[in-house]
Amino acid sequence: MSDALSQPTASNELPAGNRDDTPLLRLANITKRFGGLTAVDDLSFSIRKGEILGVIGPNGAGKSTMVNLISGFDSPGAGAIFYQGQEINRLPANRRTHLGIARTFQMTQPFKGLDVRENVMVGAFFGRRGLRRHEALSIADEVLERVSLAHKATFRADQLTVADRKRLEMARALATNPQLLLLDEVMAGLTPSEVMQAVELIRQINRSGVTVLVIEHVVRAIMSVSNRVLVLHHGRKIAEDAPNQVLSDPRVIEAYLGERYAKQSTRPDNGMPTAEDVGL
Repeated sequence: MSDALSQPTASNELPAGNRDDTPLLRLANITKRFGGLTAVDDLSFSIRKGEILGVIGPNGAGKSTMVNLISGFDSPGAGAIFYQGQEINRLPANRRTHLGIARTFQMTQPFKGLDVRENVMVGAFFGRRGLRRHEALSIADEVLERVSLAHKATFRADQLTVADRKRLEMARALATNPQLLLLDEVMAGLTPSEVMQAVELIRQINRSGVTVLVIEHVVRAIMSVSNRVLVLHHGRKIAEDAPNQVLSDPRVIEAYLGERYAKQSTRPDNGMPTAEDVGL
């Protein structure tokens, strides 16, 4: 992986001019159970307008369930979700999209019978009421240009590479005109160079005024792109801080490597595991 992704830097901090302490999204004591399994356990956090919040955690930590709850594809058993100060627990997914919440899926789900442009037009129609076909076409072309897929607008979706399918997922979400974009493992399966391109695309989207919550197993990329990082383990929040602080948090190290390494992290000159050891 490139050194450009190896460590968080001061550039991860939200610029002063972009700071808005008003929460765009707030989760308050959210719990979701599936039978005897607690997938999300008393989870509370907020995301401010204009920031990029990274979410990491081992497999089964509850990350994708959390996105399903925020986007309306599932509902919590307890707690409340607030968007722009309004509780949205009972709103269906389409209503949340109209409010400005869009998402991608961990497993890409293009409409294989449609070409790339038509797939993005579906997103435009879904997210914007009263849209005419020529307006959806114009939106699709503009979004495809943003994600560097304009040259493949007439390709069938099933002809795309893995990286291009990820970009198509993002384009379809962007076509809804979101204020909050939820990205669920958009870097999974990509090469190191493709990961770097995805990171830069996320930055560009954020600079355009879109708040981003990004879930990822490519932790180096998350540390590079995020203003703050939230860590989940067994459905619970175990850390939430600036990327460089999360990297050295014993609770995070324990979640990835076990208690023995976490105890070592509290001692000076302890032969701590490197970022590579932890998968960071």
